[in-house]
Amino acid sequence: MMELLTAAQMRALEAAAIASGRVTGLELMERAGRGVVEAVFGTWPELAAGPFRAVVLCGPGGNGGDGFVVARLLREWGWEVAVFLYGAPERLPPDARVNYERWCGMGEVRGLSNRTLADDAAAHPQTALVVDALFGLGLSRPMVDLGGVQDELNFWQAASRNGTAPRVVAVDVPSGLCADSGRYLGQDGNPADNAILANLTVTFHRAKRGHMLAQGPLGSGRLVVCDIGLPGGGGDVHLVAPGWPGLTKHAGHKYGHGHALVLSGGVGKGGAARLAARGALRIGAGVVTVAVPPAALIENAARLDAVMVRAVGDAAGLATVLQDQRINALCVGPGLGVRRAAELLGAALKVRHECAPYGGVVVDADGLTALAGDAGLFAQLHGGCVLTPHGGEFARLFPDLAAKLAEPALRGPAYSKVDACREAAVRAGCVVLLKGADTVIAAPDGRCSIHSAAYERSAPWLATAGSGDVLAGFICGLLARGFAPMQAAETAAWLHAECARSFGPGLIAEDLPEELPKVFRALGV
Repeated sequence: MMELLTAAQMRALEAAAIASGRVTGLELMERAGRGVVEAVFGTWPELAAGPFRAVVLCGPGGNGGDGFVVARLLREWGWEVAVFLYGAPERLPPDARVNYERWCGMGEVRGLSNRTLADDAAAHPQTALVVDALFGLGLSRPMVDLGGVQDELNFWQAASRNGTAPRVVAVDVPSGLCADSGRYLGQDGNPADNAILANLTVTFHRAKRGHMLAQGPLGSGRLVVCDIGLPGGGGDVHLVAPGWPGLTKHAGHKYGHGHALVLSGGVGKGGAARLAARGALRIGAGVVTVAVPPAALIENAARLDAVMVRAVGDAAGLATVLQDQRINALCVGPGLGVRRAAELLGAALKVRHECAPYGGVVVDADGLTALAGDAGLFAQLHGGCVLTPHGGEFARLFPDLAAKLAEPALRGPAYSKVDACREAAVRAGCVVLLKGADTVIAAPDGRCSIHSAAYERSAPWLATAGSGDVLAGFICGLLARGFAPMQAAETAAWLHAECARSFGPGLIAEDLPEELPKVFRALGV
């Protein structure tokens, strides 16, 4: 899986490479600038046929130095290039100052202000490209604090996002976006007020966490990662990528691939549990049973064939069922009802903790609400559990962490979904999967990954009732098959989005399990 870096981790990698003598800062800056130009021409081949006109906005740090390289390379390509600098040239870092002076041998540098940008935009409506090399990774305060420059940048943003020239390319990170959290720095978090919205973002060595989290994909447009010759990764958070150890069935009988038990609610309330059960079965659990109140037995039996149905009225009944050691994974919560969830979850956690080895337990929906209201129940969570909250459920379980996430991001690096999920996993003592287009998965030992349903993996059709129930079933099925909790959560999240992408528009939750065989065939499983 690809590592995702923070701004500090990226700076440390660059500093270590320079200190080792294997590369100089100027060489890294040259590679970065060249990578931006190549990405621009690769994304918009018509621009390579130029020449056209570009505006390059340079900031007071290393990002600005990259911008001067871009300006020089575009001029060498025959483009007309206007360069603006925010800040004083004498305060530029040494490498950026060298590239500033190189550019000065080719063209002028104007000061960056509302007035200079407004005059340039009025005089040159044919500008084809705006390069945002203002702040990149280095911004730690809102753009609105920077002398009102944002007012004129909005002109280009609106034009580019409406499909008219100029295109906007950001160097490393769109200015105004926190590279660690993906949040816009500002009181209201409004991108129109607090950041540049790019059509294309070119970052270096590895993607940054902020490209994948929160509003990062919105601000970045299309993301290109450019290799500038740095060694290794250096990150402690990974982007979830496909990996299929253990998914193929080579031999064995049905119980050799696990028995998942999905707990269901009462009459008329079993749809969510049936979705979860179907997900567990399709992902490969050898046997799946739905445990229902006696009154709902006939209703569920009429709707299920390959999935078995078992009457379980109360905690004592569940404890009896769980004496069957072949049951090695439970799903507690979808459509269960909070009262029944609290009773059965307590029994499930107690029995499974006493049995050796105990199976995995996925806690979703009403199970999470039951946990939030009972500290004693929460204390029974163990390392075999996976919690799968959406934002509202997370706020009920961890109100202080959710409140920190909701506070305005006034300084960078801002508190992120990664920070919140990691803290939650430590408190719970188990894996926490915090759902969203930027799903974050964390374990209590500090391991953390992000599944981003953005860019080329965008899956907006997952915003449909019941899709979360299917995800819980996918995780439960993988736990039954012997996947470790972290691996089960990561694999299920990836497959969940892949099923949505494979099916496309019109998706409803029932389609997700039925799309899995097609996805598996495409993956060669």
